[in-house]
Amino acid sequence: MRRKNRRLQEEAGLDLTPMMDIVFIMLIFFIVTTSFVKETGIEVNRPNADTAERDEKGNILVAISQNNEIWIDKRRVDLKAVRANIERLKIEYPEGSVIIQADKEARSGLLVETMDQIRLAGVQNISIAAKNDN
Repeated sequence: MRRKNRRLQEEAGLDLTPMMDIVFIMLIFFIVTTSFVKETGIEVNRPNADTAERDEKGNILVAISQNNEIWIDKRRVDLKAVRANIERLKIEYPEGSVIIQADKEARSGLLVETMDQIRLAGVQNISIAAKNDN
């Protein structure tokens, strides 16, 4: 009788290996499917636009500050280096689009020059961020 009780106690233990396998598979799934968004590194006061639409597909963010500074990936970038930075980020996000967050006090000529550099880097899908207070 004692031998039978000992065997029942050993069988009563719960095997957690399959549950751990599922947890690790789910963790890998979430890591792979997560879209990592690059931040610009500065806060921009965007202009208002009644026709502004939300775009969740933009993976590459470029910011133009009030002081006419260009920021990509939390770093200040010269206008001449925009093309190289966008080409580098385009390798990471081949299907990604670019969203330019220009401050409403920024020079519009710099915005156009930045857009030109982005197009020269091979990205044609460029959006300009604006606020919609509606």
